[in-house]
Amino acid sequence: MTESTDFVQIRHAQKSFGTLEVLKDISLNVARGQIVAIIGPSGSGKSTLLRAINDLDALTGGEVWLDGVQVNKQLPHRQYEKHINEMRQQIGMVFQHFNLFPHMTARENVTMAPKMLKGLSAEEADALAKEQLDKVGMLERIDYYPSQLSGGQKQRVAIARALAMNPKLMLFDEATSALDPELVSEVNQVMKKLAEEHMTMIIVTHEMDFAASVCDRVLFMDQGVVVEEGPPEQVFGNPQKARTRAFLRKELDNPE
Repeated sequence: MTESTDFVQIRHAQKSFGTLEVLKDISLNVARGQIVAIIGPSGSGKSTLLRAINDLDALTGGEVWLDGVQVNKQLPHRQYEKHINEMRQQIGMVFQHFNLFPHMTARENVTMAPKMLKGLSAEEADALAKEQLDKVGMLERIDYYPSQLSGGQKQRVAIARALAMNPKLMLFDEATSALDPELVSEVNQVMKKLAEEHMTMIIVTHEMDFAASVCDRVLFMDQGVVVEEGPPEQVFGNPQKARTRAFLRKELDNPE
């Protein structure tokens, strides 16, 4: 195995909420520069798996590794806080509902973490904000507040904010599902651009066309397990499992 084949490792991930078992012994490797889509019905464990990667949802059992370092280490509280903060700086996450600070402009939303966590000067952080907002097509709205932006524009600012930390890995949790259909494409274009730059990404999505055209691998999850995985042409074009076929038929019959 080369180093790149195990850039992200999820080993026997299990997660329970009380008696409800949400993740059931999931193992997954993601290569450096690979784009992986996770699809499946609501409640299948997709978002829980994604949130477990940066320990937002702590696993009940199993391990998560990023670039040779275990993310979910068992450590005394103070040591854990230091460790997980360092790890989360390497993992950018974009949520369904943007999570921008409403009282801050786009510029301020993007510069806050680099100044606080990386010690950048105001001038350095400002230059970084301009660079990242330009990358997502939002430079002209750098001093707009979230209330002045459309949903697609807010999500692009959220992506710029994540990229400003120069992460090794980007996680997208249904990043377009809260958007009006006409705004989806502008966010997808940003994600396609990141894919072209070989950013390692794991994307939970309900958009089958996007997963088929942009991603290197597709995982179909249902009831807390990975039912099927493979290249998009195989998963979408010739699914091997009946559950996968039934899900895709339903998606095609009832598109979002």
